[in-house]
Amino acid sequence: MKFPQRILFKLINFWPPFLGAGIRVKHVSNDFLAIDVEMKLRWWNRNYVGVHFGGSLYAMTDPFYMAMLMENLGRDYIVWDKAAAIRFVKPGRSTVRACFRLTRDQIETIRQEANRNRKTEPVFTVSVIDDQGVLVAEIEKSLYIRRRSEPKSEPIKVWLPRH
Repeated sequence: MKFPQRILFKLINFWPPFLGAGIRVKHVSNDFLAIDVEMKLRWWNRNYVGVHFGGSLYAMTDPFYMAMLMENLGRDYIVWDKAAAIRFVKPGRSTVRACFRLTRDQIETIRQEANRNRKTEPVFTVSVIDDQGVLVAEIEKSLYIRRRSEPKSEPIKVWLPRH
């Protein structure tokens, strides 16, 4: 049984790294151009000084741009996370949120660049904000995208009797 992709995005809430950190996918648009994620501050996702653990802040932003582009570009393209950087701005002392957004124009530009240059490496920045709208961290995600090679022709199979 294959689940619709929208349901799979919701099931990610039960993926052990997200479940353990308390990361929740709150919204997925039908066209996969918008995803909202949040993480409440709990005793199990605090660091030594009582604020959000930096690894959890990064984890809440990890797979989404890659997945959104995979859904929007389709199976003709390979999409991989290539690099990431996180810049901590303020301690996260409350629920934090990250909103991922893509536009149709961005997707078309990526598609054209991948087709023209064989690959493209777009960079996206996502902000993690707290309940008061204060910036807690910025994460920069670099992706690698290329068009899949043309399918190779099937080799001719020859049956030879065994002796």
